[in-house]
Amino acid sequence: MNPFLSKKFRFYSFISMVLLVFVHGYNLNNRYLQPFTPVEEAMSANAFAQYFFANGIFRFRIPMLFIISGYLFALHDDQPHKVRIRKRLRTVLLPYFIWSIIGLLIAVVLSQWSATREAVYQTRLQPVNKPFETYTFGNWVSAVLWPTSYQLWFLRCLFVYNLLYPLLLKGISKMPVVLFTVFTLMWLSTFGIVLIEGEGLLFFTLGIWLCKKQLDIEHPPHWLNLPVCAIVFITAAAAKTWLAFKGLHSIGTSVFPMLILLHKLVVFTGLAVVWFGCDRLVRYFMRRKWFIGLSAFSFMIYALHVPLVTYLIDPFFSLVNNFRHYRMVTFIFLPLLLIAFCIAVGWLLRKTFPKVYGVLTGGRGFNPFTKQETI
Repeated sequence: MNPFLSKKFRFYSFISMVLLVFVHGYNLNNRYLQPFTPVEEAMSANAFAQYFFANGIFRFRIPMLFIISGYLFALHDDQPHKVRIRKRLRTVLLPYFIWSIIGLLIAVVLSQWSATREAVYQTRLQPVNKPFETYTFGNWVSAVLWPTSYQLWFLRCLFVYNLLYPLLLKGISKMPVVLFTVFTLMWLSTFGIVLIEGEGLLFFTLGIWLCKKQLDIEHPPHWLNLPVCAIVFITAAAAKTWLAFKGLHSIGTSVFPMLILLHKLVVFTGLAVVWFGCDRLVRYFMRRKWFIGLSAFSFMIYALHVPLVTYLIDPFFSLVNNFRHYRMVTFIFLPLLLIAFCIAVGWLLRKTFPKVYGVLTGGRGFNPFTKQETI
């Protein structure tokens, strides 16, 4: 693989994890907004900015990670599929269950403290929202299978897509138009079930197709006008944000399909603008050893920041509520502090208990200067 392409994969894997903390750290009154959910509070400058970034501009991340994952998986077809799946049991499925248990333990511990107990139960992250003291064995099993650390859904879906890889590859080879038509319709309709959902499946398959076709993904295609695409990207994100606050009262329930379509437009244009338009940033940061060193802890940021970010928003409010714009202060600084905390925990574990660190991360993050990795 081209060395610069490898650097772009590493750069965007890390940046996506950093931005993910901000997406999960927004503090609007309703903190469980889907990308197409109207906002039931007054539109202020702070609320608009948080929605615009967390539920708009930053939404390219997960599709990009699925594309990278599909591309890298297809790049190693020299290995038997069964061998790769056995490896994914260690690198994907095992970390899924370990971090599910860790997230549940964090919730249990925080529920014992008066300062955070209310936050644990009010956020309703547990599949069974009742005091842990009353949990049955079945409740504990459900809490592990459907994690409090809700971001782990990515690992669950990724493992399923890895299992389906031979079928996806055959579909790309035999009937690509039909396959991508179906997957695109699934994506546009926001189709999703427990193990297979449209957005991830489309982009993971796209990554496979790009790899197998050996297309140039370093330079924008001739038909793509990046400045126009950037204008559409920002305008669509702003329009979606305005509609999220005002649309339901202005045009009624017809706002829902408009929000969905605008979200898809933001994702598509965001992918193009960020991937093809930020090469100078990639080159700048990937020449800095400190940045490459930090990028080794992408997985730790991904796995550890939830449920902490959710539980700590209200306690952080109480620390900074003397500031006039305390909600924006929280939106900016709580994610930054948690990112630093996750990196510090990862660094300490890797230094003192490397085997434990290896199990927790699925072997990621040991050789940031030489080894290509992604989530």
